[in-house]
Amino acid sequence: MNRAIDLSRTTGETEITGRLDLDGTGDARVRTGLGFLDHMIITLVKHAGFDLDFEASGDLGVDDHHTTEDCAIVIGRGLDAALADRTGIIRFGYGYAPLDEALVRAVVDLSGRGWPEINLAFTRETVGGVATENLTHFFASLAVEARMAIHVDLIRGENNHHIAEAGFKALGLALRAAVARSGTGIASTKGNLG
Repeated sequence: MNRAIDLSRTTGETEITGRLDLDGTGDARVRTGLGFLDHMIITLVKHAGFDLDFEASGDLGVDDHHTTEDCAIVIGRGLDAALADRTGIIRFGYGYAPLDEALVRAVVDLSGRGWPEINLAFTRETVGGVATENLTHFFASLAVEARMAIHVDLIRGENNHHIAEAGFKALGLALRAAVARSGTGIASTKGNLG
């Protein structure tokens, strides 16, 4: 089964196009106009083992919220569409990622039900021109649109750049495990995911 999908979304605030392949090699080309957001999405994709070619233009003259949120919406919807009915996937995944003093754990369930629990305890308002509240919101929007439960928790850390990057890495590792092919069947006693 081909798990690659074209991505697009146009609103009065953003315009996004791209292509996502769940069975890639971790190759990412991301251009959002926000260098730190590019870095985080590339990090996520690299550790998930996905391929992503992605371009977003947004109302950055207002602030970074719409671009950050809409990127998560588009990637989440693409992930959901690429998984189709979720037959033959492992479903659950977890990852721990350290970055120097920071350590973050991410756990995902591709259950078909979106639920974010994000606890990163940022102490700065921004990192690299992106509001830390919008980094948290990225994870939440991704969870809802991909119809998956995401738990991302800071175990320890002080440097907000390190915390954010460890969070995106950990989520990538968790997704790599969860989307892996298990063979046949639906990984649920209900007989469906969603």
